[in-house]
Amino acid sequence: MKRQLIIPPGTQALYDAFHFSPATRVGDIIWVSGQVGLDAEMKPAEGMEAQARLAFGYLKYILEEAGATLADVVELTTFHTALQRDVQAFAKVKDEFFPRSYPSWTAVGLTELALPGLCIEIRAVAVAGSGEK
Repeated sequence: MKRQLIIPPGTQALYDAFHFSPATRVGDIIWVSGQVGLDAEMKPAEGMEAQARLAFGYLKYILEEAGATLADVVELTTFHTALQRDVQAFAKVKDEFFPRSYPSWTAVGLTELALPGLCIEIRAVAVAGSGEK
């Protein structure tokens, strides 16, 4: 099996500048790099819920470009700058995107993310074709 870099339209500049692929696919397994809640102006959206919705939207977009869907996600890892304060609200947003057949999930609290103002980052592992039809 060969490794396939998934670089959807609109992400080439990040690939070139920071030397990472938005996702990597080997066979049916897809590893998606951490997604954050930046708006169209590349600024953090206002608040955790808005950032989470944007990050999940980017996750969905990248998975689709890789030939998968959110239903194919088997593992989520989320990084939070205010985990204890935000985890219940975050879980509600997560459940909007994963209303059933929940993936495995690990939530990690930390002091900062890559850009000031970011409060959530979401990475995922998916197995293409494994989700509900």
